[in-house]
Amino acid sequence: MDLAGRIIATVGSHPAARSIELVGSRAEGRAGELSDWDFKVDASDFATLSEALPALSAPFDPLAQQWDRLSSEQCWMLVLRGPAKVDLIFPVEPHVDEPPWEPGAQNLDAIDAHFWDWMLWLVSKQATGQADLVASELEKLFEHLLEPLGVDRAPASIAEAVAGYRNVRDRAESRFGVAVSRDLENAVLPVLMSLKGGSSACAEAL
Repeated sequence: MDLAGRIIATVGSHPAARSIELVGSRAEGRAGELSDWDFKVDASDFATLSEALPALSAPFDPLAQQWDRLSSEQCWMLVLRGPAKVDLIFPVEPHVDEPPWEPGAQNLDAIDAHFWDWMLWLVSKQATGQADLVASELEKLFEHLLEPLGVDRAPASIAEAVAGYRNVRDRAESRFGVAVSRDLENAVLPVLMSLKGGSSACAEAL
């Protein structure tokens, strides 16, 4: 069974899942190699299903999983090995943007997951020539994640975002006395390196 079929079978088997279907570019046959796997989920009991999502996701051995902080609807985000970005979207469950991160020892792992998930999504948009979207998202990334960690200016490119983030993430680890796993970073960085034209900043990050 392919990835879409496995996710639909797994999540759809929960009693609180009324329906789940693949949507977006993957469903419409216009996906690129880096495109997300987006699923629309209808739940009869959102609270119950949302509580079960970590356990339902476990068979896929995700490198990261968390709720999207900046989506207009509830969205459970996964990064699977490969890597592949998977979004379980609940379109009838509204969500209000959360404030910028306030880094601390208790959430540095979650911040790291958010950053690399964001980079994986952005690189797919850059690969399809959506330069304006990438630029606006880098501004948002600076406001919500990079600036709170100590980056002093918005990045002009994905490579600059990676270099800046890794620098302040490493300093935050020392400041808070915690260590963040590099498994997710090591999975996503080769994808960033695959961008046409390459990047010395990403090469140094590797």
